[in-house]
This record gives sequence, structure tokens and C-alpha cells, in this order.
Amino acid sequence: MKPAQFDYIAPTTIDEVAAALAAAEGEGKIIAGGQSLMPMINFRLVKPTILIDINRVAGLDRIELHGDRVRIGATVRHHMTAADAIIRQHLPIVHEAMHHVAHMTVRNRGTFCGSVAHADPATEMPMMTRFLGGTVIAYSQRGRREIPAAEFFVGSLVNSLEPDEFVIRVELDAMRPDAGWGFEEFAKRHGDFALACFATTLHCVDGMASDVRVGMMGVGETPLRLEEIEGIIEGTDVSEPVLDMVADRLAGILMPNTDIHASADYRRHLSGVLAKRALRAAWSRAKTKGFKHNE
Repeated sequence: MKPAQFDYIAPTTIDEVAAALAAAEGEGKIIAGGQSLMPMINFRLVKPTILIDINRVAGLDRIELHGDRVRIGATVRHHMTAADAIIRQHLPIVHEAMHHVAHMTVRNRGTFCGSVAHADPATEMPMMTRFLGGTVIAYSQRGRREIPAAEFFVGSLVNSLEPDEFVIRVELDAMRPDAGWGFEEFAKRHGDFALACFATTLHCVDGMASDVRVGMMGVGETPLRLEEIEGIIEGTDVSEPVLDMVADRLAGILMPNTDIHASADYRRHLSGVLAKRALRAAWSRAKTKGFKHNE
């Protein structure tokens, strides 16, 4: 199909963007990469009266380290995130996740923040934002608003932005040098949406797991941070009995959908398998780094 008619504007400042979005009275759409938006427009699933292109706004294409937070600007492409030295050093789990993101043409145009705003629960960037204590920085004519990731993701493809707000950056917690991490994702083909994914970071303190974080995607209506699973692992030696407990509990608390790609039961079973793999990898890294750190 062809899209419905719309106007197009390419402002050069965030204030101009905010003014155009406010003037659209809820009928405007922000475009940076357009990899999710344009197919929806072409199928007339959304019919904006105006597209507001933010690619000419200076300063939104940066990845920066501020204290213990990594800032990712609104026009940072997926391929930029995958190749960035700050991401590789301070967020190695994000660096790993980027290898699973779509295909080359999508990575060349699609943006980290655009994917977060799209809020697809089976994509990597929303999960990383939720999992890594992310904050979405939104802007409008009313000023800047910081939205914790726990409040940003409302449902599948639904976020908590007001109609006159747009994302200018996402901030994530940087990982400590001694953090162990594990990331396991399964899709039918490389680059497809995940049927399930399990991500974790943790530290080894006196032979026990500490500061455990667990995130999942593809198994709920939003990206998940699983504090109950974190509590099972915290303070343990991440032994095989502990991993069995994690898999059993995941089967009890996850409520994934059944669709043409997989049944809910399959996704629950797959989640347990991926959890064990990711936790083994994270614990192995944490023990090695913890030992070197103590030296």
C-alpha cells in the first residue's frame, strides 16, 4: 500500500522539534531511522499528518559516559552502538546484544532510541533499557522529563510518552569492571525477533553472587526485569541446583503468548534453557574478574 498523505519537516533544534510536535496536536510522528515507523505508515496502521525528521538536530548522535551512566542520543544508529568503544568497555552485554539486532540495512538506519520508543517487547534495546536501570529523557515545550524504564514501557508497542514529547536520549547504568554477564537469545533465523532472551549481570563476592540483575524479552507484553529470579540467585554459588530452581520458577511466573512462531509452553521451556546458559557464562566471567580484582 501507499501511505496516506503527510507533510514533512526537518528542524535543526530540539525546540523547533518540540514546537512542530505540539502544533501537530497528537497527529505528528518523529522519524530518525524509520525502520519500524515507515512500514507502519505504508500499511496505514498509523496515519500522521506530519513527519518531523530529527536527523539534522546537532548533538543527538553521540554516545557519552557521564559518571556511572552511559548516554545514547536519539540519532545514534544501531551500527554506531555496536562499534562504539564506550559501549564495548562499559556495557559489554549491550555490545553482545547488538549482534542479534535485525540485519545490516536495518542496523545502518535504525536507532537505539527509536527502538526503545517503539517498545516492541521482543527487541533488544527496550530490554537493555529496562534491565540496565535505564532512564528515557523526553523533551517537549514544557521542558525535559526523565522517565524510568519501569514506567516507560506500558504494553506491547505502547510507551508513556505524552503526544507532545519525544525522546532525546536514553541513559543506562554502566557495568562495573568486575561484573560478569551472560546474554542468550533464540530466534528462528538470525536477525528475527526473539522467541525468548535471557540477560544477566552479577558479581562474585567471597564466592557468592551479588548485585544480580536479570532481564528477559519475548515472553511478555513488555521487557521484563525479574526481581524474584534475582532473589533466588543472590547470595548463592550459582550451582546447578540453583540453576534448576531458576528454570522451575521461570516456568511458573512467565506468561508468554502463543502465536504462529511458538507456543507459550515452548517459550517457557526455552526460557529455562537460556537462563541456565546465560547464568553459567555470567558466573564464569564474574569469578575470573573477581579473582583478578582481589589480586
